[in-house]
Amino acid sequence: MSDLQRFSAASLIDFVDQALQRKDVPPEDARLAAEILVEADLMGIESHGVAHLTVHPSYALGFSQGLVNPRPNIRIVHQTPSTALVDGDGGLGAVVGYRAMSIAIQKAKECGTGMVAVTGSRHYGAAGYYALMAVPHDMIGLATTNSPPFVAPTFGRGRMLGTNPIAVAVPVGSGHPFLLDMATSAAAHGKFEVARKEGKPIPLGWGADEEGNPSTDVTRIMRTGWLLPLGSTPEAASYKGYDLAMVVDILSGVLPGLGYSLHIDYIKHVVGHFFGALRVDGFRPVDEFKAMMDEMLQTFRSAPTVAGAERVLIAGQREFETREERLVKGVPLHAVVVGMLQRLADEVGVAMPEPLPADPAP
Repeated sequence: MSDLQRFSAASLIDFVDQALQRKDVPPEDARLAAEILVEADLMGIESHGVAHLTVHPSYALGFSQGLVNPRPNIRIVHQTPSTALVDGDGGLGAVVGYRAMSIAIQKAKECGTGMVAVTGSRHYGAAGYYALMAVPHDMIGLATTNSPPFVAPTFGRGRMLGTNPIAVAVPVGSGHPFLLDMATSAAAHGKFEVARKEGKPIPLGWGADEEGNPSTDVTRIMRTGWLLPLGSTPEAASYKGYDLAMVVDILSGVLPGLGYSLHIDYIKHVVGHFFGALRVDGFRPVDEFKAMMDEMLQTFRSAPTVAGAERVLIAGQREFETREERLVKGVPLHAVVVGMLQRLADEVGVAMPEPLPADPAP
């Protein structure tokens, strides 16, 4: 029997929505957070989807422990025509992030660009969601966030940096947008959580043990070791991932005054974000820009490949293709995740969604 069960995205959204409302989250906020979490699962980013609900202090677990404010007063505490500092008041990161990016987009409509730094927020899921919010407005979107320290700097011993992701979304004339969504560590922290739940080793180069030796033992890495920056080793230019993580810490932590990753508590998990929106027509006509984007992306799609490779992929392409497949076939969840959601369902008194029928054997 497979360890995976598939659920419709709609049923998962309804479940998460109801579960969050039972945690005193207002209906509008609960629905929004549910949609953002399930969107990550649809895009194949399981490390940032519904699996976080019961184990991450920024979600249901945080409500139970009094760490997350279900009804935050999200407000602008300082602004100029094109910039703002937003206080998330300890609320759900997805709700805070959505509202802050909306402010950036509105400022870009008025000024050409909008930049918003956020303090007092929580884990907000996949960064790409917020960058993509700008695309329907013919804008380029940017989203970053810092996190508690999990990553060692190049030549460093011990955890000093967050996984600190960067996302950039760009509109195109046809097809899916260009979407870069990457951790500045060799792999997102959530991927380690997924591997531990499934009892699988992680690839060599993602993490190191307490002596700094590369390791595939996910439990040892998470308990006493550390994650490695993008590049993994100095010889493979890990200083680039290390420095990019510091840039994210500056924008998401130092700029809003929250503090860099070493200031972030693992349990309380109060983090900062940074969002940007740039109107394409503030630089050149939108149609001309999109036509050149289409030309550029097609050039890469049609590029010759090395032996054994089928195609050259564009940033976000695999995620959008996964989304199309899962909208039809359902979102696959590992048995461990299904069990955790069932326990949450029992706790809050909400019915667990029914899995979709399994595909018949070939």
